[in-house]
Amino acid sequence: MARGKVTLMSAGPGDLDLLTIRAAKVLARAQIVLLDDLVDPQIVSLAPQARVIRVGKRGGRRSTPQVLIQRLMRRYARQGMHVVRVKGGDALLFGRAAEEIAGLREAGVEIEIVNGISAAFAAAAGLGISLTHRSHCHGMTFVTAHLSDDGEPDWAALAATGTTLVIYMGMSRIEQICARLAMALAPSTPAAVVQWAGTRDERRLVSRLDRVASEARAAGIGSPAVILVGGAIGEAPRTQDSISAGALAPAEAGETAKHLAPEGTD
Repeated sequence: MARGKVTLMSAGPGDLDLLTIRAAKVLARAQIVLLDDLVDPQIVSLAPQARVIRVGKRGGRRSTPQVLIQRLMRRYARQGMHVVRVKGGDALLFGRAAEEIAGLREAGVEIEIVNGISAAFAAAAGLGISLTHRSHCHGMTFVTAHLSDDGEPDWAALAATGTTLVIYMGMSRIEQICARLAMALAPSTPAAVVQWAGTRDERRLVSRLDRVASEARAAGIGSPAVILVGGAIGEAPRTQDSISAGALAPAEAGETAKHLAPEGTD
C-alpha cells in the first residue's frame, strides 16, 4: 500500500499575507486539500495540483461532520496521497486537532503540523496592544465558550487569574459571559470585540465589560470574533473601527464534503 501523509496546516486568521512560508510550500505540494470555512477562498490558488474539498465547520450552521473529515483524511492518505487539512488560525488552538491527531495515529498515518497566527494575535495587532502588557497582567488565557459537554467554563476562576482573557466562539452568548465575568471583575474592566481579525473586513469595538455586549450587538458585530477582557485592553483607543460590514465570500472552487460521504469503510 502506498504511504501518504496528512498535514494539519494553519492558514492564519484569513489574510493570505499572514500565511507562513512553510504553509505556502506545503500547499504547493498538496494533492488533496480539505478546506476550512474560515479561510480566504483564494488560498486554493497556492495549491495548483490539489483536488479541493470544502469541509466547513461553523457554529450554529450546517457543518461537515467531524467524523467525515477524519474519514476523508485517512482514506486519501491510505491511497498514498499528501492530504492537507487547512484550518483557520492555528491548527492546535480550538480546531479539533487533538481528535484528528489521535485518529490518524491510530490509523498509522504520518502526520505533519504547520503552525500559524491565531486570531487572538491578529486582533491584538489590529488594536495596537500587547496582550501581556507588564503593567496590567502577568499572562494571557485562551478559552473557548463552547465545551464538549455543552457546559461553560468557570468564568469566576478565569477572572481571578489576573490574565488577559481571550475568548473564542463566544459571540452567541456574549451577554452571559460578560455577566458572569462582571461578578468577579469591575464593571469598568476594559473589553473589546474584534470580528474577522486580520482580514480586510476586520471590525473592532473597544469598550468596558459592562457595555461591550450591548454595544457589539448594536453595532451588528457577530461571529467569527474574539472577545478580549483585561487591563491590557485599556491601552487601545476607545473607538469603534468598522472597516466593513461584509465578510469573506464563501469559496467557489472545490467540492463539498457532503458529496463525498459514501457508506461503508474508508
